Amino acid sequence: MCLAVPVQVIGVYGDEAEVDIGGVRRRVSIVLTPEVQVGDYVLLHTGYAINVIDEAEAQETLQILAEMAQVDGELPDNVSGSRN
Repeated sequence: MCLAVPVQVIGVYGDEAEVDIGGVRRRVSIVLTPEVQVGDYVLLHTGYAINVIDEAEAQETLQILAEMAQVDGELPDNVSGSRN
């Protein structure tokens, strides 16, 4: 399963951008999204910004991911399927 996560761009430096991922900053490639600007949200997959998305879509996706993490943390080990 592949997962792209919404992140906000906080700096652009040539073909790289600095993004915020839940309070953690890291540099990612924007080779596939050269139009990206500071303040934009992008979908991040394996270190590459693969698509620019609007803020509402990003916030909705982040909320769903947070809810999934909360539910996973509440499930017994033998039900979640994510633990051995």
